[in-house]
Amino acid sequence: MNDDLQALGARIDHTNELLQRMLAEVAKTPSTHAIFVDAGYLYAAAGRLVAGTEDRRAFDIDTEGLIEALIDRARTIFADSRLLRVYWYDGARRRIHTAEQQAIAELPDVKVRLGNLNANNQQKGVDSLIRSDLESLARHRAISDAALLGGDEDLVSAVEAAQGYGARVHLWGIEAPEGRNQAEPLLWEVDSQRVFDLDFFKPYVARRTSAAYEGSVNRPAREDVRFVGAQIAAKWLAARGRDALVELLPGHPYLPGSVDQDLLVEAEGLLQYSLRGQADLRRALRDGFWEHLQKQY
Repeated sequence: MNDDLQALGARIDHTNELLQRMLAEVAKTPSTHAIFVDAGYLYAAAGRLVAGTEDRRAFDIDTEGLIEALIDRARTIFADSRLLRVYWYDGARRRIHTAEQQAIAELPDVKVRLGNLNANNQQKGVDSLIRSDLESLARHRAISDAALLGGDEDLVSAVEAAQGYGARVHLWGIEAPEGRNQAEPLLWEVDSQRVFDLDFFKPYVARRTSAAYEGSVNRPAREDVRFVGAQIAAKWLAARGRDALVELLPGHPYLPGSVDQDLLVEAEGLLQYSLRGQADLRRALRDGFWEHLQKQY
């Protein structure tokens, strides 16, 4: 009898030891967050706020710069967490990528998910894609926090599904000139709310009828833009020094929002050409900036 009790006690001790090891490993595992962007809401709300219209044909959005700004903001909000990726949900006829959607899909850490676009240019199936991804990632413990940029009431079920598996869902919104542009039931269900204002979106949205530099007619070559990026990097390093460089490098390939906007504005001044909505040239500019800095490290 005593031998049986001793054996049982040994097994219990062994089980407790295994549990303690597992809990220790879980404690060391970093938190992970993901950003979920309903592009239909983004274009409509940001267009209305900055350009005064929801018609996508009337304005350009620098999606690459905006995505990097959202990643940078998430890095500040979820300070002890790592980014899984950005999920970008949009509509397309027969789910075939447009040129813009293809450029977004090629960005690092971005996954484009497409629903259908009907004859009235309305998205179909996007909400179900968001719910599927949110629920799956939460169920498999792939994320601890989800930042959801959207406003549709149909997203309530997606929020509830993720929360049911222990994930926290943080609703991000865009300032509305009048009233609200997010459904109240959605606001009630989420764990936190945050609204981005005009100043946040202004650098990334521009009406197509007002070019930044009307006198410019020739589109610069990618290599010319890359060279300008390197020039600006040299000036940046000379002004801020090596310590600032050491702080910046861990964020590669992303630049803090303030640095990225300073880079964009200075490059446009040197080139006398607007880079808003020019994803490939913006990428070349950042590549040139980073390449110069990495050579100096």
